[in-house]
Amino acid sequence: MTHSHPVMMMVMMVVTDGNSTCIKAELSANFSISYNTTNGTSVARFVLPSSAAVGSSSSCGGGDVPPELVVMFGAGHTLALMFSSDGLLYRVANMSLQYNLSDTATFPQSSSSRIVSVMTNVSEISARLNSTYRCLSSMSVSLSTEVNITFSDVRMEAFMNRANLSTNESVCSADQTVTTTAPTPSPRTTIAPSPVPPPAPERGNYTITNGNGTACLLALMGLQLNITHHSKSLNKTVSEVMNLQPNRTTASGSCGVPRATLVLSEDLTNLTFTFTLNLTTQKFYLSAVNVSAFWPDMTDRFVEGNGSLNFLQCSVGRSYMCSAEQMLAVVPTFSINTFRLQLQPFNVTANRFAAAEECRVDQENMLIPIIVGAALAGLVLIILIAYLIGRKRTHAGYQTI
Repeated sequence: MTHSHPVMMMVMMVVTDGNSTCIKAELSANFSISYNTTNGTSVARFVLPSSAAVGSSSSCGGGDVPPELVVMFGAGHTLALMFSSDGLLYRVANMSLQYNLSDTATFPQSSSSRIVSVMTNVSEISARLNSTYRCLSSMSVSLSTEVNITFSDVRMEAFMNRANLSTNESVCSADQTVTTTAPTPSPRTTIAPSPVPPPAPERGNYTITNGNGTACLLALMGLQLNITHHSKSLNKTVSEVMNLQPNRTTASGSCGVPRATLVLSEDLTNLTFTFTLNLTTQKFYLSAVNVSAFWPDMTDRFVEGNGSLNFLQCSVGRSYMCSAEQMLAVVPTFSINTFRLQLQPFNVTANRFAAAEECRVDQENMLIPIIVGAALAGLVLIILIAYLIGRKRTHAGYQTI
């Protein structure tokens, strides 16, 4: 089951710091999200609405904090673009989407009401500093096997030093191409509908120690692997989901500066996480993930990896925590869902986690009940005032003249 294609519309977003503009974006975005329903699967297709607004967590950056455009829209959906610069070019280094499956208007008959967060590194969106990135052509970004965003009519600039977009443009390759030839699809690339995913995985406790037996890397997390591969039994490409079982998983790895590794092995599945410490910003992040798997229905061993990631960023001396489910898009055919995650790959002391830095999803989830509570308190106050005014008027009507 799929929904009809909506009409795309232009949206403009501006991030400021005081009176200074640092990010400005004009764009259209079309979202395509596959999700499980009560009787199968469906694809929700919707556009970024004109009512979309710049979120309060948007930032011009500064110091070790990168500039970020956070766009909030609909019933609890958030699109975030994080920028980086090497002094010559700027780029969208990381793109994430948080969508709310309890939004029945967007995800009718969804079998889940959870908030899903997916993210990926983006290398295609880059421009010269002090120039506007322009891409009028349609450009698709895959955040996971289930989530795809198609951008068009994009004019955007970060690290700005003026109020308006630069007239100097960095034009995307699609706009420079005169003709394009549509590829002929192969019958083997048909992806079967995603089965009902397994329940949330059990939380594993993984520790790496140094030579004297002291813990140097700590990780608490439930992991769910999503792999797209060719099925022997069905003779077509399928998306398969597997939970990593902590009681059958062995952990190994190494500690060091500026890199630390965590290797998890379960039967014929091997997963390697590489964490990097940026000595300049004093922040660590997940920089690489590699997987090797040979599941029963695979025709060949699945081997993939990505060494240019920028996920799970956190200040050194602290632990990264995210209780909400996150989806880490490693490559188009492989992603990882994390559950109740807490990790610290550097500066572990006394074999325990340091104070935690919470992910944005957890921070926003904490704000929702506060906002709802404040709104209800305001409503009760209004009703009480109205009642007292009405009572006073009624009482005045019975006074003796």
